[in-house]
Amino acid sequence: MLEALTLRPLGIFGGTFDPVHCGHLRLAEEAADALALETVRWIPAGQPPARLRPPLASARQRLDMVRRAIEGNPRFEIDAGEVEADQTSYTVLTLERLRLEKVCGAARPLVLLTGADAFAGMSTWHRWERLFELAHVAVACRPGYSIQADSLPPSLAEVYRQRLCEDPAELATSPAGRIVSFSMTPLGISATRIREALAQRASPRYLLPDAVLDYIQHHSLYQEN
Repeated sequence: MLEALTLRPLGIFGGTFDPVHCGHLRLAEEAADALALETVRWIPAGQPPARLRPPLASARQRLDMVRRAIEGNPRFEIDAGEVEADQTSYTVLTLERLRLEKVCGAARPLVLLTGADAFAGMSTWHRWERLFELAHVAVACRPGYSIQADSLPPSLAEVYRQRLCEDPAELATSPAGRIVSFSMTPLGISATRIREALAQRASPRYLLPDAVLDYIQHHSLYQEN
């Protein structure tokens, strides 16, 4: 465990990113500050689980958009592992893969970043209880808002009560197993809203980086047939 104390936490941020937008970027940036993360590794989903709506952009296009969005931020890095894997993109499989990497190993504190809505549905994820053996979980919340255990599914509520920690600094003292929340600026931006604007030939400028918008326009993404 002493090895873990010398390694700063690595943030893990997965999603479909269809497309990536400024809300995603602020979540990752504010998480890096609030949780003292060394870096945030962005991992676009290659093949989301069947229960989710299929992305409109291809896996490679979504990877390219994320790469353009985070370019120039030294605290962000891209991981193409899920896009390149020939299997369904399950978070637990990605975390198991990362634990085998030299940069992570068994001791590095990993912090899975998620929004409050996604966290509330975590008990439906593939092998979800295993997640806490592999990483900490950090939940982004609106300022002044906190997660109420009574609002969660019973199985998740029990885990939440057992693993909740109030001090983000505790994340650096162990590789995995704790749940923490942090405040992020509420921006009211969604990928759905952006796709709808593009389908209607309306401008989504300033909701996502110009480099991403240029890519979308160049490849004629999210336009109605």
